[in-house]
Amino acid sequence: MKFTLSVAMNPLDQLAELARTAEEYGFSSIALPDSLFYSESVSADYPYTPDGSRFWTAETPWVDPLIAAAAMGAVTSRLEFYTSVLKLGSRNPVLLARQVGSVAELTGGRFGLGLGVGWSPEEFEWCGAPYEQRGKRVDEAIDVLRLILDGGMVEYHGKFFDFDKLQMSPTPKKRVPFYIGGHTDVALRRAARVADGWASAMMKFDDLRDTIGRLRALLGERGRGDDPFEYQAVCIDRFGLDGYREQGDIGVTDILTMPWVFDGLGFDAAIGPKRDSIKKFGDEIISRF
Repeated sequence: MKFTLSVAMNPLDQLAELARTAEEYGFSSIALPDSLFYSESVSADYPYTPDGSRFWTAETPWVDPLIAAAAMGAVTSRLEFYTSVLKLGSRNPVLLARQVGSVAELTGGRFGLGLGVGWSPEEFEWCGAPYEQRGKRVDEAIDVLRLILDGGMVEYHGKFFDFDKLQMSPTPKKRVPFYIGGHTDVALRRAARVADGWASAMMKFDDLRDTIGRLRALLGERGRGDDPFEYQAVCIDRFGLDGYREQGDIGVTDILTMPWVFDGLGFDAAIGPKRDSIKKFGDEIISRF
């Protein structure tokens, strides 16, 4: 079992210290969220809350996850970083490949790319990408990213992206893993087809178990049943040693958590108490796995 520290919505001046502390007390990785901007109004519901509302405000701090990974990578030596998840639909994959390759190299191969489509029409349209046919565009974008990041002189001629031979150097020495987020059947099929793992949003245990079972079936259908595959989980109703072991029993390989939440601390709490919570979690939970 691996444990990942989520740093979503925390003050940016705490990120370096959170990374150092996570590494010190046994965390395997840092999960980096993605949000481009807060539009005053949105024309679609947020898909991961019961009422479709956003649980952050215009004042909530966000940082570009690739820049954050490079910054935190500079103050750690073992800790890995991955986006959970980066909204690919509103981004150009050729430019993103340059950025991902750079951060993978700067962190010594300690970077993984978690990818989702994105849910807000405003983020697509105001970044110059159409909201229509977003799933098919993302499928092509993933192909483009994989092609460029695997190295060499490559070209691509698709419906949405088209370029002649190009090469980006240096090629990451370690293959950048892709993790696909999303709970829909389309997202799960995408994960089974192209990904090295799947990233959940907030889920109850029973739903998580059923989703992992569905993913295993889809992987089997594609002849990938024996391939290594990560299941990154944010389970909202199983905690503590017994709860985390239950998650492992259903196939979870990587648990995302914010230890200070269990101690009644908010996102904007001071760094000292958060360090204490991370240490306690490492001593009482991680060290026993």
